[in-house]
Amino acid sequence: MAFRGWPAEALEFFEGLEADNSKTYWLKNKEDYDNLVRAPMESILAELEPEWGEGKIFRPYRDVRFSRDKSPYKTNIAAVVGDGYVQVSAEGLAVGSGMYEMAPDQLTRFREAVSEQRTGKKLADIVSKARAAKLDVAAHDVLKTAPRGYPKDHPRIELLRYKGLITWRQWEPAAWLETRRAKDRIVEFFRLSKPLNDWLRKNVGPSQLERR
Repeated sequence: MAFRGWPAEALEFFEGLEADNSKTYWLKNKEDYDNLVRAPMESILAELEPEWGEGKIFRPYRDVRFSRDKSPYKTNIAAVVGDGYVQVSAEGLAVGSGMYEMAPDQLTRFREAVSEQRTGKKLADIVSKARAAKLDVAAHDVLKTAPRGYPKDHPRIELLRYKGLITWRQWEPAAWLETRRAKDRIVEFFRLSKPLNDWLRKNVGPSQLERR
């Protein structure tokens, strides 16, 4: 089925789930979730996959084993597609891309590449252009000072302090979300984020620790 956007009722489903995050609400409204929330996500992933990579929808259930919040359900639907991330909730549409959290060996390679003049300057230029295009460029965690072995006055100290690197953009609910224009915004974001992902792939790459 062709992607046609997320109807307003999809966001209303999440508004209701935020108000009543219970199994009773979930089971009562499961058909709405399947038809109005999940089905559009499946459709857009199928359309994005040929150009942007394999898609996978995250489970709607929260892992509450080590959390004080025992709410059983996530109040959004999210999926990965290649290097990208797509999320829909009552707050609207959000998209992300990059390396959210780097393993220790990735972080070492990242900092070496940021510190080196040629690769570091290229990344700084990429980040500048991404921000000029109204993308947020950030990290899940940032050191308060320079990492060990690097000077505090390094010209790219902001990037050296990052423990990951992502692009992110979020839009509040509007009529376009109910149309194919939602796909246009996602694709534009992925294209604007591609230079950053290419840099990360070339200079950081996957963690070797995960293969041991």
